[in-house]
Amino acid sequence: MKGTEPDEEQLVRRTAKGDRAAFEELYRRTSPWLAVRLRRRCADEQIVAEVMQETYLAVWRAAGAFAGSAVGGSAVGWLWTIAARRLVDAFRRRAKFAQPLPVAETAVSPAAEDEALAGAVGDHVGDALRRLAPELRQVLQAMVLDGLTVRETAVLLGVPEGTVKTRARRARIAMREALS
Repeated sequence: MKGTEPDEEQLVRRTAKGDRAAFEELYRRTSPWLAVRLRRRCADEQIVAEVMQETYLAVWRAAGAFAGSAVGGSAVGWLWTIAARRLVDAFRRRAKFAQPLPVAETAVSPAAEDEALAGAVGDHVGDALRRLAPELRQVLQAMVLDGLTVRETAVLLGVPEGTVKTRARRARIAMREALS
């Protein structure tokens, strides 16, 4: 029976046609993962809840714009891109009113996304990534994995743009040295 279940891309395509059951199934499958990933970047549960709501509202409205595997994308990647951008928007709104945003505590165990990245890129590259300082790894994660700009990464991490550029350069140098 598992082989006949629609994958996330099919659920997005059905959602684009107004299929509420497909949308609900997409939400059921992806919301726990998305909430965890957002909480790793923001400790404010209210902001996480707002971003979740905004993300799924955007998915419902924009499912027809999803290009998917035709352009090398994935449904969960598309979903994360929407959520990451909504989180940056939330940080910007908060910054506009000058309220400090609680930053998520660093986890003791490696994040699932770090493990997945390390597994996807091979042992040698994965080892090099794990040896990076956490602040360098965060910049690489935001800019490379999440596809954020320097400005968006700066807002997300709560550091100046120049710091993001410096950390990105240091991370590239460290990765180059580790892989040579």
